[in-house]
Amino acid sequence: MNATPLALPEVLLLEPRVFGDDRGWFYESFNARSFTELTGLDITFVQDNHSRSSRGVLRGLHYQLPPAAQGKLVRAVAGSIFDVAVDIRRSSPTFGRWVGEILSAENKRQLWVPAGFAHGFLALEDGTEVLYKATDFYNKAAEGAVRWDDPELAIAWPGGLTPLLAPKDAAAPALADAQLFA
Repeated sequence: MNATPLALPEVLLLEPRVFGDDRGWFYESFNARSFTELTGLDITFVQDNHSRSSRGVLRGLHYQLPPAAQGKLVRAVAGSIFDVAVDIRRSSPTFGRWVGEILSAENKRQLWVPAGFAHGFLALEDGTEVLYKATDFYNKAAEGAVRWDDPELAIAWPGGLTPLLAPKDAAAPALADAQLFA
């Protein structure tokens, strides 16, 4: 597996070694020892989440605040997504900056989104399924969100799709008005 820091260096793109032949393929999607060796992070995942989305569904930008802040290891197991992480740590030199990557069942890439970052994705195909591991349990009292289309963030979402949003995502505040990390 390779781990590549992105423009926001705490966010990592993970690419597995895939072993394939005429029967199909095999790869190790997660190994705690390898993850620690590659990233220098000693992470414990406590919850796995699985979503299915139609083309054009946009989920996010979500996060959880301390003491229930979550890091996420995200991958698409069917279809594809444009996956986004936004630095929402006010004290960070990269505050308000974002990175985005295409994750798909075909490319088998994963994105490590650490605590202190908002996360969201746009489903690019019908029947897209996303799995992600989380470092803390879901906690409704700690959840937060930022508008997916906040002009201050200027996220370059792929064109040609009218996003389908959950009501809570449509009502999310702008970055300037959201409760964020210090």
